[in-house]
Amino acid sequence: MQKLHALLCFFLLCACTPISDKADEMWRHAVDGAFAADISADGNLAVVSTIGGGIRVWSLDSLKPKYEWRQSGDGANTVGMLNLAPDKSFVVSADRDSFALWNLQSGEPEGIWRIDESSIRDVAVSDMGRGILVGRGNGKVMFFEPKTGRRLEFLGHQEKINSVALSPNGFYALTGGNDYVAYLWDTRSGQVIYRFTHTSRVTKVELDDQGRYAFTADSKRGAFIWDLHSGNKISQLHFIERQKIFSSARFSADGHYLLTGSPGRNLILWDVTTGDKLQSWLVHPREQSTPPTAVVYAVGFRKDGKILSESSSGLAELWSPDL
Repeated sequence: MQKLHALLCFFLLCACTPISDKADEMWRHAVDGAFAADISADGNLAVVSTIGGGIRVWSLDSLKPKYEWRQSGDGANTVGMLNLAPDKSFVVSADRDSFALWNLQSGEPEGIWRIDESSIRDVAVSDMGRGILVGRGNGKVMFFEPKTGRRLEFLGHQEKINSVALSPNGFYALTGGNDYVAYLWDTRSGQVIYRFTHTSRVTKVELDDQGRYAFTADSKRGAFIWDLHSGNKISQLHFIERQKIFSSARFSADGHYLLTGSPGRNLILWDVTTGDKLQSWLVHPREQSTPPTAVVYAVGFRKDGKILSESSSGLAELWSPDL
C-alpha cells in the first residue's frame, strides 16, 4: 500500500510540472528550418545548418550573422552534425561522407576530410581545434588531430555509434552506440576508463566541460548522470514516458543542472543530484508544419541565468527558469 501511495505521488508530481511555450524572445536563424545546430558554452554564439542554405554562425549578443559557410561548395547543404569547441575557437561540421573544421577567428576552413569506409554518425571538436572525434556507422570511432595528422581508432564498440562527446582538452572521449554501452576513454592511448552499461541502445552522451559529470541516455527509460571521478552513478532522470529520446544536452557551469532537448519540442531542466525534473518548455514548431513539431538540436545556459534553445524550426529561443 505504501509503494502504491508513493507511485501515485510520483505520477502526480510529474503531471504537475509546469510546461510553457511562451519564450521571452525568439530570433529567426533559418527561414526554411534547420538540419542541425549548436550553442557555445557561454551562450553568446550559435551555429546553424540551414535547409535551403549553408551553415550560418550567429552572435547571440548582437543578433547578427558572423559567417556563412558551405561545406559542399555549390551543391545542396546536407550538413546534419555540428559542434562548437568549448572555447569558441573552431566549429566541426559533418554530413554522412565528410567532415570539415572551421576557424571562428578568420571565418575560413582549416580543412575538409572525406570518410569512405562508413557513414559519419556524430562529431565533436576540442579547444583550439586540437582534436576531432568522429563516430561512424561501422562502430568505429576516430580521434583525429588536424595539425599533426595523428589518428587513433577506438574499436571498443560492436555496433554503430549514435553519439560522441569530447572533453575541452581533447584527452577524453565519451561514445555511445547500438551495443547498449557508453565508454569513457583516453584519446592518447585508446584505453577505456569507464564502461557505462544500458539495457537498450545508447542514443545520447554528453560531458561536463569542467570534467565532473557524464550524461548517457538510451532508447527506453535509462538516462543517467555519472561521477567522472569515481565512475559511480549520481542520479537517474525521472520521467513517466516509456521511451524518451534526447537530441541535445548541456551541464550548467555551476554543476547543479542538466538541460536537455528532445525531438518532441521538449526543453527540460533537471537537478543533477536527484534527477528530478525542475521545469520544462515547448519550443515553437515550424510554421504550417503538420504535425506541429520540432527537434531541439541545441541547448545552452547564459550568464544571466536564462537558457537558450535552437531547433529544427529555425528558431533560437530564450527562456527564463523559475529558480
